[in-house]
Amino acid sequence: MISEISEITDITEIIVMNLPPLVQSFVLHFGEMGSRWGINRTVGQIYALLYVSPEPLCAEDIVDALGISRSNVSMSLRELQAWNLVLMKHKPDDRRDFFSTPDDVWLILRTLAEERKKREVDPTLSVLREILMQRPASEHEQYAQQRMGEMHGLIEQLTHWYEDVKQLETERLATLLSLGAKVTKLLEAKDRVISLGRGRRPANKS
Repeated sequence: MISEISEITDITEIIVMNLPPLVQSFVLHFGEMGSRWGINRTVGQIYALLYVSPEPLCAEDIVDALGISRSNVSMSLRELQAWNLVLMKHKPDDRRDFFSTPDDVWLILRTLAEERKKREVDPTLSVLREILMQRPASEHEQYAQQRMGEMHGLIEQLTHWYEDVKQLETERLATLLSLGAKVTKLLEAKDRVISLGRGRRPANKS
């Protein structure tokens, strides 16, 4: 029954949306993916609409385009603002707030990564640190604490890597991502150089 209602809702959204077919397909898909990422479907749709819009949109524009209520649009825009994913702009002689997304997709990626780190990674690290500071009362707790210590170490290492990477200029970051498997080859070459260097060390004189 729930799936049937969901299908009816999707069909209704398709009918009421006042968008070109190409844009509508993107907006609908982004809404579906957003729900899988843990955000409201409407939030995902609004962000997709703002992303492909050539001009900033006000709340009324979004209501007309997506066929959703004004209150739903307002709540969704507040959530996007909390994530620092939308920009608010104003037009001369117009008291309404207009919204857009950054033109730079890399800036969007950096912002999304930073906000998810604050909401998901940092709280997990804090909880793990508190647990690891406690004295285990049994062998079971000792084993569990050891496993959590391994998790904490990995997450902290990834966090340090992220902090280093986010300082990179966009061009360098794009180059790093484009390397792909070539990074492994560079590391292997580095290991060979180190091995050769060790093999050429002169023997200690007695």
